[in-house]
Amino acid sequence: MRRPLPLALLLLLPAVAGGQARPAASDTARALQQKYDRVKDFTADFTHTYEGGVLKKKSTERGVVQIKKPGRMRWEYAEPEKKLFVSDGRTIYSYIPADKQAIVTKMPDDDEAATAVLFLAGKGDLVRDFDVAYADAPDPATIALRLNPRKKQRDYDWLIVTVDRTTLQLRGLTAADQQGGRSSFQFANFRENTGIADSAFIFKIPKGTDVITAGGDR
Repeated sequence: MRRPLPLALLLLLPAVAGGQARPAASDTARALQQKYDRVKDFTADFTHTYEGGVLKKKSTERGVVQIKKPGRMRWEYAEPEKKLFVSDGRTIYSYIPADKQAIVTKMPDDDEAATAVLFLAGKGDLVRDFDVAYADAPDPATIALRLNPRKKQRDYDWLIVTVDRTTLQLRGLTAADQQGGRSSFQFANFRENTGIADSAFIFKIPKGTDVITAGGDR
């Protein structure tokens, strides 16, 4: 009896090669989930591009992201405007220094976390939370998965996750919103399991900052 080829090898093949079909998209999503179940923390440089929407605008921002399970994240935008989004695993703080304003929201529970970013932080599950299909990859060295949420989401209609074809390391993430906009992250200089200190995810609200809770209360 011939043994099936490992998933990582199958992903290197065309859709059909020598009679061997490409693995189902759900199997690739499962392999990706299993990989990130083993990643305890990571740091990466990111480029965030938004285009489209009602105003048909386009913007590009850059910064550094740090993520540590369970649920801790730090998205630090450096240009063109400084912004900071920090989660300590329980609460998410959104801070824009120029506005002297911080928005405080509760981190979603595991069964409510359906975004691909939160899955990287140990929240949610790709196979459980999404219907998965292959999408067009930006280059031959990557594969892309389209993720359609099984529960209607307020902030987006669908997601595309792009990963390295050989290592399954994250390369890109795109979200489509209900106004027709596209918010895309491209990642570089990816470093996994470096032992990020917990102190990186502690946010102290600066003096004189206007604090707004998720419900709009000050």
